[in-house]
Amino acid sequence: TRWYANFFESETWTAGAITSLQVGSAAAILATVLGTLMALGLVRGRYPGRGLVTAVVLSPLIVPVVVIAIGMYFVYTDWRLAGTMPGLVLAHTSLAIPFVVVNVSVSLRTFDRTLELAAQNLGAGPIRTFFRITLPIISPSNVAGALFAFIASWDEVVDSIFLSSPIVRTLPVVMWGQVRSTIDPTIAAVATMLSAVTLVVLSLVMVAQRRARA
Repeated sequence: TRWYANFFESETWTAGAITSLQVGSAAAILATVLGTLMALGLVRGRYPGRGLVTAVVLSPLIVPVVVIAIGMYFVYTDWRLAGTMPGLVLAHTSLAIPFVVVNVSVSLRTFDRTLELAAQNLGAGPIRTFFRITLPIISPSNVAGALFAFIASWDEVVDSIFLSSPIVRTLPVVMWGQVRSTIDPTIAAVATMLSAVTLVVLSLVMVAQRRARA
């Protein structure tokens, strides 16, 4: 267990873990909000080119990650966001949004619209209907999407390598740097903890999806 102790005693490792938690949490929140709004627009919207918009929104799941990373690097360098915490959060959010869109879209397609019509017939406006009727019903899908978004950020390494700096580095980037420079069994301990966190979050996703189906 001394390699686990070495992880907690090393400022480099702990700083990377804290950065990953901060970036992952912020990206999950932003991706959940934006992904839910996008899912509403894609499922219920009626406008030309909806299929093209859907393809663009889901493109991070299809386009090679290294291509996205290179594009983000040049854009974020021009915007002076490369190597900053906001830059990492925005990058991870854009990669995580499709997971929220997919989960929420499935819930919206099976949603009973008569419940919303009944609420509006009783005097509730569109906004109140959404927060009192729609959102509580689709909330398990929101939770599942948020957890998937967190996992996508927690395990992401390619974009993080392009957009990190010596000061702002996520845990996978720290692992990558350590593997290239030294052979330290602490990396194995960190890999075990990363896998454990991922498994725990995936278990929570399964619980959320079961609630959504129920």
